[in-house]
Amino acid sequence: MDLSPAFLQRMEEARQEGIQTERRATIENLLRVRFGSLDDELSAIITQLLELPPEEFTRLLLQSSREELLNRFGR
Repeated sequence: MDLSPAFLQRMEEARQEGIQTERRATIENLLRVRFGSLDDELSAIITQLLELPPEEFTRLLLQSSREELLNRFGR
């Protein structure tokens, strides 16, 4: 079965979108668990955290204080 290049490209884009959505959910959940809620300041740093490899953002979210995260990625 031959699939068109456009279809294959769309399938890959959908896969990437799914990975990005899952990573965002993971980051949001870790922030909620660590800090009790996801306020505007924490929400603002999620995009920057998504740019990091999962191992790095997980370590940072588990080991850094709220202030350390905001100083590094926000403000």
